[in-house]
Amino acid sequence: MQELIQRLRPDHFDELVALVALFRPGPLQSGMVDDFINRKHGREPVVYVDKTLEAVLEPTYGVILYQEQVMEIAQQLAGYSLGSADLLRRAMGKKKPEEMERQRQGFIEGATDRGTEAAVAMHIFDLIEKFAGYGFNKSHSAAYALLSYQTAWLKCYYPAQFMSAALSADMEHTDKVVILVNEAKSLGLEVSAPDVNQGGLRFQVNNQGAIIYGLGAIKGVGEKALENILTERERGGSYEDLTSLCRRVDSQKVNRKTLEALICAGALDSFGTRRAELLSRLASAMDAAGQHVADLSSGQNDMFGLSSVEKVVQNASPGPIWTARKTLEMERV
Repeated sequence: MQELIQRLRPDHFDELVALVALFRPGPLQSGMVDDFINRKHGREPVVYVDKTLEAVLEPTYGVILYQEQVMEIAQQLAGYSLGSADLLRRAMGKKKPEEMERQRQGFIEGATDRGTEAAVAMHIFDLIEKFAGYGFNKSHSAAYALLSYQTAWLKCYYPAQFMSAALSADMEHTDKVVILVNEAKSLGLEVSAPDVNQGGLRFQVNNQGAIIYGLGAIKGVGEKALENILTERERGGSYEDLTSLCRRVDSQKVNRKTLEALICAGALDSFGTRRAELLSRLASAMDAAGQHVADLSSGQNDMFGLSSVEKVVQNASPGPIWTARKTLEMERV
């Protein structure tokens, strides 16, 4: 579509409407797109088979692009009523030979009665029959074009906000998130890495104009789990480390798979501990969190306020180190 826009160089809204109708397999493969572009830029002459067609086809440089144009031609050239013209449009869409033959006879008779030569009328019917298969509903095309124009304006003047909204709308589709993040970076926007102490459920824009990664876009992290994590962060402040996170969240809502997904995505990198180490210590940290609840109820914390299981977590060996490739592979999973 970007290539097509660059070739056409639209300079008014009607050409945006035409772009939507042109960017489909039929017009692209039939040569209609090339005709439209070459005629707009004066590389080919705009020719009308009959003078009657000029008023209908002038906006599209003589190309039959819309279903409404087929209906207008039938009305003006062959005297069809609006209802009959709509039946012609439907018949062309279904391409039933018997019905098309009936329509052909009716069209030629109507056109000759209104002063058009039979050979010309037949040629025009052949043309609209050929192009009607590619015809698009202009009213739909206009609606899509308006939405495209509005979003293009937002992307131009509010790129960070626009890309943040687009990312949030598609954050459940990882492949689309990758495309949109790359698009944001190509616009010169900063997209932060996921961070459990910064991000919200959706993508946001900070005061510096950078896009804060939406934690809801991390695969394997459910909305209810994130709501619990974010509510607790708002209540008690930032999470200091893995044990702090495990202790403060509701283990019924934030389970091991959720925490593993956050670690692999880099959302806990702000703790200053390598991801491989976080993953290796996760089971102990979750046990410590559970033990902490039990110790509180029995009053068995030592003078430093640490449970016995938490001491094991703190004193654990650093664990394995991932290569850059392994880190990326785990991030993708």
